[in-house]
Amino acid sequence: MTTVSTSTEFPGPVKWVDDRLGIAKIGKKNLRKIFPDHWSFMLGEIALYSFIILILTGTFLTFWFKPSMAEVEYQGSYSLLKGLHMSEAYASTLDITFDVRGGLLMRQIHHWAAVLFIAAMMVHLLRMFFTGAFRKPRELNWLIGFGMLFLGIIEGFIGYGLPDDLLSGTGLRITNGMIQASPVVGTYMNFFIFGGEFPGDDFVSRFFIVHVLLIPGIILALVTAHLFLVVYHKHTQYAGPGRTQKNVVGYPLFPVYTAKAGGFFFVVFGITALMGALMQINPVWLYGPYNPAEVTAGAQPDWYMGWLEGSVRIFPGFESTFWGITLSWNLIIPALIVPPAFVTLVALYPFIEGWITGDKREHHLLDRPRDVPTRTGIGVAFITFYAMLWIGGGNDLIATHFNLSLNHVTWFLRFAVILGPILGFWIARRWAISLQRADHDRLMHGLETGVIMRSPEGKYTEKHQPISTYEAYSITARDRLVPHEIGPETDENGVRAPRRALNKARAALSRFYYADAVQKPTAQEIEEAHEHAHDADEIHELTEDTETYREVTSDRS
Repeated sequence: MTTVSTSTEFPGPVKWVDDRLGIAKIGKKNLRKIFPDHWSFMLGEIALYSFIILILTGTFLTFWFKPSMAEVEYQGSYSLLKGLHMSEAYASTLDITFDVRGGLLMRQIHHWAAVLFIAAMMVHLLRMFFTGAFRKPRELNWLIGFGMLFLGIIEGFIGYGLPDDLLSGTGLRITNGMIQASPVVGTYMNFFIFGGEFPGDDFVSRFFIVHVLLIPGIILALVTAHLFLVVYHKHTQYAGPGRTQKNVVGYPLFPVYTAKAGGFFFVVFGITALMGALMQINPVWLYGPYNPAEVTAGAQPDWYMGWLEGSVRIFPGFESTFWGITLSWNLIIPALIVPPAFVTLVALYPFIEGWITGDKREHHLLDRPRDVPTRTGIGVAFITFYAMLWIGGGNDLIATHFNLSLNHVTWFLRFAVILGPILGFWIARRWAISLQRADHDRLMHGLETGVIMRSPEGKYTEKHQPISTYEAYSITARDRLVPHEIGPETDENGVRAPRRALNKARAALSRFYYADAVQKPTAQEIEEAHEHAHDADEIHELTEDTETYREVTSDRS
């Protein structure tokens, strides 16, 4: 009798490590982890791969970049700036661009990867928002993702200012004004960041340490925590046959998902490299070194900072003076109040929605945006608000390119930034409800075939075709929407319930949140609708044997 060992024999060094760390058991469990397959899940992968590209290209650039504000005379290859006095930071950037082999390519890949990193994170968070992927138990992962986006924007802005060219210096000058507008602490913060009066002598060296060590280290820690929670909570998935709140339908991490993810990484890397090779970005040699007395005409920041600049540009300019202290409201409100308030509101939205709806259940199946109309409308309102401010960041270019008055563009945006989100909310919400009603009709009555039938009594009906089981499951794989109830005013002992006013407000918000939404039909309603459709088909079969039967195709216009 032969005994077969079920244990896998590893090479000596691997077995030595396995005996002490148990990597085989851990690997066997986690390498077979199931991940669902959907194109929208690749958005997070694009952000992750862009971050890896940023680390690789940034490491290359640090070998030649000199983070110093010391003044030197440029004697490099770019003849138009030869003999000009500039900082070592700007001179080394020119050297990387023109004298280091592959330097310009690496600079542009690095910049495009930064743009792609922030864009992918934004779209990934939008996907999470509109599908409800932030609900319990993933609220913490939402905050981690939002924190990574916030740090990514700061990281991009700091990196944008390191070359010390005229364009980045103009952006830093605006930032300096916002910092100084901070009541009481503004001057102290400005001296701390810039090492004295703007532009100071230390900001490049300080920004460099933050850019290459501090923020990347924090983002790397957040990425690790984010991926750990994804594995721990299991991945969300879209509704479909066989998919429930308690399982995951997809492919194992190894070898299927690993091979797909590895291939996708090289796709992202290749596209980013092509963009760096063929699409010019941030040509610092055209701007020249930063001079506080000069401003670049038509200066524009990277796109992800446009909304903050737009907030400052379109806000009316006025100030107040109290006890000898001047408060610049045209900077305090648009730069120090509105953006933090907007960011805080979006970051805390999962908790706000959970409080309004009273939903404390775990959710692993994603919503379709149409199935939660109010949340979809709120998301579109957020996007519209951001877009109006973002457009405001280029109000001068819009005016010059379209031959419009700058004042007219600015005044339009001042109203649009308030009315636009309201209109966007209403349109998106009504659109989602309309799609819900269309789904409800398809589920209850089937698809319209365009075939018109006439009964012996002269009644005309349209023949419907049942929808597929997969589509019916996707439509019905959602919960019935039940608004939060106030509850009795007093308990069984006659004691008045605490926080009565707050509960009334919560109930009113809950009713508004679920207002006009089409409820998921019950099994009895679906059965009755299908019986009615079956009767219509019987009429069709009966009239087929009579001379009174007439079939026409309706002409849809």
